[in-house]
Amino acid sequence: MSLLEPPASKPDKSRAMAFTIAALSLVVIVALWYAFRYYPEKRAAQHFFDALVAGDSAKAYQLWKPNESYPMKDFLADWGPSGYYGPVKSYKIIREDSPHGSNAVQIAVAISQYSPMPSPDDPAQADQAHKTRVIAVWVVSKDHSFTFPP
Repeated sequence: MSLLEPPASKPDKSRAMAFTIAALSLVVIVALWYAFRYYPEKRAAQHFFDALVAGDSAKAYQLWKPNESYPMKDFLADWGPSGYYGPVKSYKIIREDSPHGSNAVQIAVAISQYSPMPSPDDPAQADQAHKTRVIAVWVVSKDHSFTFPP
């Protein structure tokens, strides 16, 4: 090799491969973030509704983390076996989202007084499926306490 000969060129394949891997990695990271961004709040909701399904109102009240303006008797009037939303025998989390600028995650849940969750497509369970209610609860991200939407 002399001074007048150009240096050996690097193949462009390795450069294209590096950009492809970087782009795919970025897409995977964004997809994982999008899929798991509300995971802690969803998990807290699952624990709460699992306690209701099990009939453990004391544990569910503890998981709600109420303030002094929401006593146990009011909680039971809402979530107890003969309460407004009860008895909760099965549930299904439908979606989670967080309004812009909010410190809480809104969780939409279908609750039913029948176990297992009735299917609206099954004609034998049509009457039960009509009694399934979709409600929203808010899970505060900071401490995973629950509240009703404003």
